[in-house]
Amino acid sequence: MSVLQLLAKGDGVSHAVAVLLLGMSMASWIAILLKAWLLRGGTRTVLRSIAAFWQTSSLADAEQKLRAFDGPRLVLPTVAALKALAAEKRGDTLGHAGDRGQRLTRVLRDALHAALRRLHSGQILLATIGATAPFVGLLGTVWGIHGALAGIAGQAGGFTIDKVAGPVGEALVMTAFGLAVAIPAVLGYNVFGRIIHRIEIELEGFAHDLLGVFGESAAAFPPARPLPV
Repeated sequence: MSVLQLLAKGDGVSHAVAVLLLGMSMASWIAILLKAWLLRGGTRTVLRSIAAFWQTSSLADAEQKLRAFDGPRLVLPTVAALKALAAEKRGDTLGHAGDRGQRLTRVLRDALHAALRRLHSGQILLATIGATAPFVGLLGTVWGIHGALAGIAGQAGGFTIDKVAGPVGEALVMTAFGLAVAIPAVLGYNVFGRIIHRIEIELEGFAHDLLGVFGESAAAFPPARPLPV
């Protein structure tokens, strides 16, 4: 029996479970493909972008170079935020060093959080689908078995194995559908989670280094000396 024939024999609950599993599968694969595109190159892209930043002599040059290295745009927003803050500081002669240091910390924190939100986008969806899809499939199986047993009980001729095996076997297909939806979502969540964790460590270290370099010259932001090579 084909899947279409199996669904045709089902009732409204079976159809709803099948549609829900199909939607969950499409959502998980879309999230997997988008995150695979975002995280292409893994930590190598972030490391190359950070190295390119430290090899420049100004924020303008760093921003221009990062446009070629930072495809996922994970490091570039931090540099763009620093550049905007530097332009703002040139016309600010009344601010105190402490205030400027706090503003620098806030700018770096906001840029880092924006990058982390982009990295973690879709992870909750994959975790939710991976955790709930097997139970959704099990619901369809239980409902299908209930309907099959109810139909068999109303038939004449007694309760035999051949009358039970077919309907129950058809109902168990829903569990297989649930697992087929959950397994890619769980694998994608785990693989992407490891990559995101490594990138997060690099971005946090980069933000800490920026705070150390630019924070020490907060009274005359940006620093007069060039970026270290």
